[in-house]
Amino acid sequence: MAIIGSILIAAAAIVHLVFFAMESVLWSSPGVWRRFGVANQRDADTVRAMAYNQGFYNLFLAGGAAVGLVLYWTTLREVGFGIVFFCAVCMVLAAVVLVTTGRAYVRAALVQGVLPLAGLILLVIA
Repeated sequence: MAIIGSILIAAAAIVHLVFFAMESVLWSSPGVWRRFGVANQRDADTVRAMAYNQGFYNLFLAGGAAVGLVLYWTTLREVGFGIVFFCAVCMVLAAVVLVTTGRAYVRAALVQGVLPLAGLILLVIA
């Protein structure tokens, strides 16, 4: 169970790395900002700084989950679990918040929240 849980947490970290890339690196591409429901270039320019900042939140969550997984599989298992737990719970709670913004965001929230939730459950059981 711990191995599968770790794989799911690693996959969640990768998803958050993709969000980082889209929000902080690739935001100027119309294909990217349209995925986030931004209608035009003017609006994309207006929210660019917010997207940039949000992307780094995703990067830090992904990095924390990765560091936690590395520590989990060493002699610092409890420390690693604590870091993974915190990062995964943050990912899940962010998905819950996303759902509260409207029905249009349910799919995105599932992408953001299911992997860390499932991984966390399996790590807790293990």
